[in-house]
Amino acid sequence: MESISVFDNLLDFLSLGAMECACEIIGLVKRFGPKVAVDQLSFKVPAGMLYGFLGVNGAGKTTTLRMISGLIRPDAGQIRVAGIDVMTEPQRAKQPLAYIPDDPVLYGKLNPMEHLEFVSALWGVDPLVARKRAQELLEKLSLWDRRHEWIESYSRGMKQKIALASALIHEPKLILLDEPLTGLDASAARLVKDILLDFLKQGGSVILTTHILEVAERLAERIGIMSGGRLIAEGTMAQLRSHSGQAAGSLEDIFLQLIQGEREGIALPT
Repeated sequence: MESISVFDNLLDFLSLGAMECACEIIGLVKRFGPKVAVDQLSFKVPAGMLYGFLGVNGAGKTTTLRMISGLIRPDAGQIRVAGIDVMTEPQRAKQPLAYIPDDPVLYGKLNPMEHLEFVSALWGVDPLVARKRAQELLEKLSLWDRRHEWIESYSRGMKQKIALASALIHEPKLILLDEPLTGLDASAARLVKDILLDFLKQGGSVILTTHILEVAERLAERIGIMSGGRLIAEGTMAQLRSHSGQAAGSLEDIFLQLIQGEREGIALPT
């Protein structure tokens, strides 16, 4: 198989190092009893980039996002968000960050405006600014006409959109998204993707986990593939194709080959 040369890897590392970094992870380790959920994980996400973070269920993706967000503490390694160490300065590191889990918790007895105003108050956003942002977000997400209804009456897809609005309300620099398109129909999914692209154009960064590989292939500038807690491949689509030896392969083809090779103990060139 065709491999990525050492020279190409060096150029790639130097170009990433020259960019402003939204998130950097170095040697991250997390164990749950005897099980190693994340094993010596390292990668960086430059500002303005959508990073696709892929793997089968149980690969360690959600555990990694929870560590970046500060919800659980790693056993080893470093995490920096916008240059701020998550372990030594957790409060400062969380300020430029937003995290949407795959099953976000919303306050069902509030309407969308009340919910967004409550969330923005937790972030210390001025109430007048918060109300203006909330209206803009609800209009963009096609929820303004239903702003007086309790959230508990919303469909799963509508709740996903409220979760996204909650993440954007304090204007973070980095958003962690764990399966954000779950439960969305095609038009709603397209709307969410357009909002994420606008966020990226404004200098924001996104780490996205998804099982919809076509979405990652279209949106992500770089992609990391995890298996068994380890990062088994990482780079642009061109680099992943070179790494797998599939010059015209889709991300799905590459992903399945890498995961199968990992399970069978077949090492690809690096």
